[in-house]
Amino acid sequence: MRQINLLNVTIHDMTMQELLDRLRDGGIVFTPNVDHVMKLQTNREFYGVYQEADYRVCDSKVLMYVSNFLGTPIQEKISGSDLFPAFYYYYQHDKNINIFLLGSEAEIVDQAGKNINTKVGRDMVTAVHSPSFGFEKNEQECQKIVELINRSQATVLAIGVGAPKQEMWIAKYREQLKYVKIFLAIGATIEFEAGSIERAPKWMSEIGLEWLYRLANEPQRLWKRYILSIFPFFYLILQQRLQLYRNPWLGIDEKTEKQLISMIKK
Repeated sequence: MRQINLLNVTIHDMTMQELLDRLRDGGIVFTPNVDHVMKLQTNREFYGVYQEADYRVCDSKVLMYVSNFLGTPIQEKISGSDLFPAFYYYYQHDKNINIFLLGSEAEIVDQAGKNINTKVGRDMVTAVHSPSFGFEKNEQECQKIVELINRSQATVLAIGVGAPKQEMWIAKYREQLKYVKIFLAIGATIEFEAGSIERAPKWMSEIGLEWLYRLANEPQRLWKRYILSIFPFFYLILQQRLQLYRNPWLGIDEKTEKQLISMIKK
C-alpha cells in the first residue's frame, strides 16, 4: 500500500474499492483534510492518535492538488461523506455488518439511521445516539455510550462529532467496545445522511470547492477553519517542497523522518 507524506501525516494512497475490500478485516479509518493537517501541527495528542489509524485516506481535493505540487500525486479523493454511503451499500447484504451511529442532534441521527436502513433494505443501523455537548470530557457519559454500543452488538462505529474529538474518542475507548471491528470517523456525514444539511453540488466537489459551499452555508461556524488556516497551510507546503519543513513533534527534518519510518517498516 503506497503512502504519501504530506507535512506530518502519512496518507494511504488507495482507491475507494481497495479500502472497502480491506475493511472486511476491520480497521480504523481517518479522513485527513486541510483542517486536520493544520490541527496536527499544533495538537500533539491528536498527532499521536492519528498514528493509530489503519487507514488515512485523502478527504480533500486541495490535498490532492498540493500532493501533485510536491511530486507525490494521490490517485483518489475518499471523503468521509463519500466513503460512508459506499460502505453501507457495499456491505448491505453482509449480516455481520451492523452500524452504531454516534453524533449530531437526536432527531438528526435518528433520521439518518432510518434513511440508511431504508436504502439498504434491512436494519443495518442497529442503534443511534446523540451525545451531549462536551460529552468527551464526561467520563460517566462516555461509559454509558460504551455500554450502549456494546448492548447494540454493532460491529461498526460511525462517529461524527468533528475533529479531533471523534478520532480521539475512538482511540480512547475502542478497546472497550466488544464487537466493533470497524471505526469510521465521518464528521458531518450524519447530517448529510439525514438530509438536514445539503452537500455541495458534485461539480464543486470535483474541482475542490466543496469547502467554499460549506463556508457559504455555515459562515459563523466554519470561517475560522477555512480562512485562518489556509495561508499557514500553503506556507508549510512550500516549506516541504523546499525540504525545509520539520515535524514539530519529532524535531527532525523531513528526510530523516522518512529514513526513520523506512527503518521501522523493515
